[in-house]
Amino acid sequence: MTLAIIGTRGYPYVYGGFETFAKELSERLVPKDVEVHIYCQKNLFQDRPKMINGIYLHYIPTSNRKSLNQLIHSFLSILHATFSSADVILVLNLAGGPMGWIPKLAGKKTIINVDGLEWLRPKWKGFGASYFRIAARLASYLYDVIITDADAMRDIYLKQFKTDSTVIAYGAPPFAKADLSLLKKFKLEEKNYYLIVGRLIPDNNADLIIRGFLSAKTDKKLIIVGDVPYSDKYAEDLKKMACEKLDFVGYIKDNKELMALYQGCFAYFHGHQFGGTNPAMLKAMSNNCAILALNTVFNREMLDNGQFGLLFEHDDLSVRNAITKIENDEKMVNSMRAKVSLGLTEKYNWDLITDKYQSVMKKILNKQCEK
Repeated sequence: MTLAIIGTRGYPYVYGGFETFAKELSERLVPKDVEVHIYCQKNLFQDRPKMINGIYLHYIPTSNRKSLNQLIHSFLSILHATFSSADVILVLNLAGGPMGWIPKLAGKKTIINVDGLEWLRPKWKGFGASYFRIAARLASYLYDVIITDADAMRDIYLKQFKTDSTVIAYGAPPFAKADLSLLKKFKLEEKNYYLIVGRLIPDNNADLIIRGFLSAKTDKKLIIVGDVPYSDKYAEDLKKMACEKLDFVGYIKDNKELMALYQGCFAYFHGHQFGGTNPAMLKAMSNNCAILALNTVFNREMLDNGQFGLLFEHDDLSVRNAITKIENDEKMVNSMRAKVSLGLTEKYNWDLITDKYQSVMKKILNKQCEK
């Protein structure tokens, strides 16, 4: 069986959720005698080996404009994979939704992981929002299998597009005790700061959390990990708010440092709004963080309706009240940290996730899987 994976920045370029997904999935499939090909954005790689860890790599050009980057790369990659030896093409992200007809020209079997509600994200306005909504509708019948990573996302596709999907969650990393002395690099003390991890984009709501935090009576700091890899007014305006209590540390490439920041924080803030199963939330859960999360259908699913974290509403006052509540109740915070990892059931296990993807591929190749 030969699988082509399209829609990430590449391998082993671990920048975001889909890059980590491609890495975790492909490195587990190769020992199972699956030949894996990953399509990479050529401009991100100075060295371009044809194979790493048994995974074949293809470097495809694309545009540097963020609005066109994913579209162009997905189109050229799908075109290349259509006339390759791939048996199955796995597309990640809705950008390739309308392109599902191309592989059918060569009789390829196709799977698309649709990710989140792209058409609702504030960064896509006008044509962009319309494109992704149309893309979701077209993907629902152009691809052999639709993958959603949360039950709530499956419900949305059933209601809005009358299309069922196969639910396969994103995987959680295993717990490994961090070296908290690494916090000294950031001039931090254990349990004396809140943490946000995520791109500085409107739908992650860092601005909401920051306003609520700055209005709260707290002696703790707020540390924000993440940025955007392009010039952006929203991100620039956020970073102008930096002060003694608010520190933007940018990207953290050293995983040991990132795990120390998770494990050392007083609480982790999660403001992601339109995604499904979120990788940053899974890392917070696996690192036993007390979690404060925006009240969305996806966050409720991951935190079992507040059993494994405290939910706040989309307003500054609710953020401030959440801070006040946990700082005045040490017993509650300790309880949150003690039980949060219980929410990481088998559905978030990378080995089982890999088995599920392999099962889907086998079924569609045997023409036994119906959309």
